[in-house]
Amino acid sequence: MAFKTDIQIAREAKKRPIQEIGDKLGIGSDDLLPYGHDKAKVSQSFIDGVQKNNNGKLILVTAINPTPAGEGKTTTTVGLGDGLNRIGKKAAVCIREASLGPNFGMKGGAAGGGYAQIVPMEEMNLHFTGDFHAITSAHSLLSAMIDNHIYWGNELEIDTRRVVWRRIVDMNDRALRQITASLGGVANGFPRETGFDITVASEVMAILCLAKNLEDLQQRLGDMIVAYRRDKTPVFARDIKADGAMTVLLKDAMQPNLVQTLENNPAFVHGGPFANIAHGCNSVIATTTALKLADYVVTEAGFGADLGAEKFMNIKCRKAGLAPSCVVLVATVRAMKMNGGVAKADLGAENVDAVKKGCANLGRHIENVKSFGVPVVVAINHFVTDTDAEVDAVKEYVKGQGSEAILSRHWELGSEGSADLATRVAEIADGESANFSPIYPDEMPLMQKIETVAKRIYRADEVLADQKVRNQLKEWESQGYGNLPICMAKTQYSFTTDPDRRGAPTGFSVPVREVRLSAGAGFVVVICGEIMTMPGLPRVPSAENIRLNADGDVEGLF
Repeated sequence: MAFKTDIQIAREAKKRPIQEIGDKLGIGSDDLLPYGHDKAKVSQSFIDGVQKNNNGKLILVTAINPTPAGEGKTTTTVGLGDGLNRIGKKAAVCIREASLGPNFGMKGGAAGGGYAQIVPMEEMNLHFTGDFHAITSAHSLLSAMIDNHIYWGNELEIDTRRVVWRRIVDMNDRALRQITASLGGVANGFPRETGFDITVASEVMAILCLAKNLEDLQQRLGDMIVAYRRDKTPVFARDIKADGAMTVLLKDAMQPNLVQTLENNPAFVHGGPFANIAHGCNSVIATTTALKLADYVVTEAGFGADLGAEKFMNIKCRKAGLAPSCVVLVATVRAMKMNGGVAKADLGAENVDAVKKGCANLGRHIENVKSFGVPVVVAINHFVTDTDAEVDAVKEYVKGQGSEAILSRHWELGSEGSADLATRVAEIADGESANFSPIYPDEMPLMQKIETVAKRIYRADEVLADQKVRNQLKEWESQGYGNLPICMAKTQYSFTTDPDRRGAPTGFSVPVREVRLSAGAGFVVVICGEIMTMPGLPRVPSAENIRLNADGDVEGLF
């Protein structure tokens, strides 16, 4: 049987005018700021006006550690949202925006797949409504103003060796990770070492995704630490007088984007911090707005539950006062086999023993999510090569873990294939009382928070951090930042910091290479192992296969 590609399906979508999608949530056309016919931003005045509404149920979709076999977390998020609407529920989907870097690197796109997609797919995976460009511009403005301040006399007495504000670009470019700026003589300023991160790792991105409104946004931007003086006292973005202009650049980007699924159900796509190097969740303003408008809101957290879900619970929910009613953990038979030692080329052949062996990774994620006090359902994202015996092996294993696994065929059938999953998720969200709680308190020391995540979520024996890192954490605690949560920057492919260690490993350490204070976003970034905040392109980037065809349509973006 020949299947259509994701992009073929997306092109055939029967999209409705965005005003009709807004009507489903009670958003009038006057409160939609259209970007063409099929996407719009929701006005801040409308958002302010619905704050007294009751909240709907929040459902988090997360996954096992990603493998080359594929898991389909975004596809499941969209499919579940469509499935809930199919069974008569008023539901909305909330996901992140796609970063250009990975789209032209390895991924090639991030809007779901098959018959569970969000459209317009091509625009979402390219410039969309310009939010990422606004973030890049605001960040770059601050970078320019810091160096300009130093050039014109350095009134704040910034120690040029201690400028911690790096630059950003929304592209994978390893050559920019570490650079020397201001070369070329007196007219160009004072030479110093700096570097680039990718836009999705910017603190400005994190702030946009955690801020409640424009006032909160400007306050957080002003709170960012950009440098230190010789006496090691911090210099803030508001000291540079950049926070006002940055807020102006981010004014429109702060408003959530409304689009639609293939089945014309509402979807908010807003913000896009990576989960391996940032906190990996869509914006608080999009999620909280959706909760005021829909009875069920399905959102996702990036990569596996050890990264995205952990940060969703410990950072986003803590900061925004949210609590999920149910967590859906996505797994595939193919990924179980890969975790069980089967090579990618051999995944098509039935191998029940490998499935059983690979389920250890799934089991650890189930246990971890339950430790937050939230009920868990496993969604088996169906592939046509899956056999009944393999599916049954996963179901049986999950049952032994005190949860249940439901086969979902949304990729192939859309909401018809996810109706069973949607029915069970709604029953749990409505019937079971979640007892949600983050796994560490605010007052716990920073190093102990790092050890808590490493030992309870990753199952590490210890955290390795040199005295410089430990002293830095203690210094931040003495400055009043000890109550912040931590944001672990770690490989997504393993519970360890070694991307090649699959399954559920034990007997390992977590090395901490560097810590960074994101005082405006309100967390401490902990960089572990070899993880990079500026990715590189693979040997054969997706960009090599992305082009316009004779009809002017985009090819290769999937």
